Amino acid sequence: MIKRLIAFVLFFLAAGASPAVSTWAHAAGKASLHDMAGQMLLVGFRGMDVTPESPIIRDIMQFNVGGVILFDYDVALKSKGRNIRDRAQVKALTDSLQQAARMPLFIAIDQEGGRVARLKPEYGFASTPSAAVLGNGTVDETRKAGETVGRMLADVGVNWDYAPVLDVNVNPECPVIGKLGRSFSSDPDVVAKHGAAFAEGLNRYGVIACLKHFPGHGSATADSHLGVTDITATWSLKELAPFRTVLEQGPRSGLRTAVMTGHLFNARLDAEYPATLSRSTITGLLREQLRYDGLVITDDMQMKAIADVYGLKEAVERAINAGADMLLFGNNISYDPDIVPKATRIIMKLVESKRISRQRVERSYQRIQALKAGIRKRDGQK
Repeated sequence: MIKRLIAFVLFFLAAGASPAVSTWAHAAGKASLHDMAGQMLLVGFRGMDVTPESPIIRDIMQFNVGGVILFDYDVALKSKGRNIRDRAQVKALTDSLQQAARMPLFIAIDQEGGRVARLKPEYGFASTPSAAVLGNGTVDETRKAGETVGRMLADVGVNWDYAPVLDVNVNPECPVIGKLGRSFSSDPDVVAKHGAAFAEGLNRYGVIACLKHFPGHGSATADSHLGVTDITATWSLKELAPFRTVLEQGPRSGLRTAVMTGHLFNARLDAEYPATLSRSTITGLLREQLRYDGLVITDDMQMKAIADVYGLKEAVERAINAGADMLLFGNNISYDPDIVPKATRIIMKLVESKRISRQRVERSYQRIQALKAGIRKRDGQK
């Protein structure tokens, strides 16, 4: 314990004189496989503060984890009191996490507005409308809502919002999209315009946006948190349209976004695997057909659509070979304090055995560093 405490203190002291982005965002060829593998992971954790003994501090310091995600509710424990109590506490928590990191962390959250909001009025945060409400208003109002969320997140050190949802409201009874008011509209053009505006609002305050759930969750009749979600009979090309529009607009407008895959099975896109594990969907459709070369992150790999069907090793291997750059382990549906060491070692062994190429990992590392280039590691330094 003494050694870990000394290391923790040294990291905090070093943080005051750590190099700028141009130094840490070094070429993949100079990074170790261990460091690149760690950067490909984004993980949830328990606690409203951290100590030298916290598993997440070990993950940051020893395994160079790429990012964390904050929740206000612990699903596995069925209780509140996960990571969020009030503004001051969240800011202190994010500062502590960043100070322990050699490379700036992605600090992510699901703050869509409406029913999907981790920072709630009961914790002292402003409420914001759902996508369904915003979609019935003007694009400018949606942009301002994005700015409100972006300012709120930036103030407490959160730099990545898993929003906007670009799912088209094909099925208003979809249990996780339509029924929760998470879609802007049943019209793909309205979804694209409002989604882009919300992303612009987030970006204004330095918060990265995340377009989800590729290739479209709005027609689903089931919840991928609970099991395999088959959209073969319900999905159509119009669900792809908002992604195409916003991704084409991104480079021209300077949008800073990533794309999140959904755990959605569509036999017309891949007869064997859901989108998160599908090379034909991520590499073939998203990267080659839509010409998107930015960062792709998976939805939570511990959701039952993945965890109950595939082992950890197979899921990690297939997601990376499919083209995913970061793997999200929310550590909330189920909790494993050692998920980062396990997943890091799996990635390294897969590369060493040539089941995943080092070049595939290097390309993901480059995308991660490119998206991180604007993150403020601490006040006054980028």
